[in-house]
Amino acid sequence: MQQIALDIGLTPSASLDNFLAGPNDAALTHLKLWTSSAMRSPVPTYLWGETASGKTHLLKAVREALREQGASVGWIDASVHEPPEFDRAWSAVLLDDVHLYTAVQQHAAFNWFINAQTEQRWVLGAGALPPADLQLRDDLRTRLGWGHVFALHVLSEAERRAVLRQEADARGVFLGDDVMDFMLKRFSRDLGSLMQLLKQLDGYALSTKRAITIPLIKSMLEHA
Repeated sequence: MQQIALDIGLTPSASLDNFLAGPNDAALTHLKLWTSSAMRSPVPTYLWGETASGKTHLLKAVREALREQGASVGWIDASVHEPPEFDRAWSAVLLDDVHLYTAVQQHAAFNWFINAQTEQRWVLGAGALPPADLQLRDDLRTRLGWGHVFALHVLSEAERRAVLRQEADARGVFLGDDVMDFMLKRFSRDLGSLMQLLKQLDGYALSTKRAITIPLIKSMLEHA
C-alpha cells in the first residue's frame, strides 16, 4: 500500500525537546548537555544512521537551540552547492548528509573543520554511514570519526505505536487499533510526521465534534 507523505499545515520547528529518542537517548542527552553548557567542548560529534533515524532533526534542533542563545552557526548540506568561507563568529559548524557531499562541499567542510579546531569551535556532522565507510576524502573522513560517534536507530513499529498511544492518551484521545494501523500504513512512518498528524487529527476532531476514525482522517485530508 502506498504511503502518503504528511503535508498538512505547518510542521513545528525541530527542537531537542520534541525529538522522540527511543533507542537514541544517549545521542540526545549528549546534544542537550552540549547546547546547555556554558563551557562547550570543542571535541566533534558525528551522528550516523538510515533515513528517518532523526539525524537532520537533531542538527536543526541544535541550530535552533544555539540561535535562541544568540549564536550563529555554519551549515552545509547537500543542497548548499557553494558553501561560504568559514566565519570566526560562528559558535559551531554543522555538516548534514556528508555522504552526499561533492568535491567542492568536501573541500569546504574540511576547511571549516580545520578552522573550527583552530578557533575551538564545535563540529557536529551527520551521514548515512559510519565514518570509516564514508566515500569522502581521507582527511575529512578521519576527522569526522575521531570524536564522539553515535549510531542512530529508527524506532520499531512497536515503539512508534507505543509513542503514538502515549501521546494520544496525554491528549485524551482514543485511537482504535484500526486507526493506528491506517496511520502507520498510509502515512510516512517518520515519527515526527506521525505526531504532527495526530495533532492535526485532534484539532479536526474537536472542531467537528467527532471521534477519530478512518472516515474522519479521510475527511480531514479532503478538506486540507
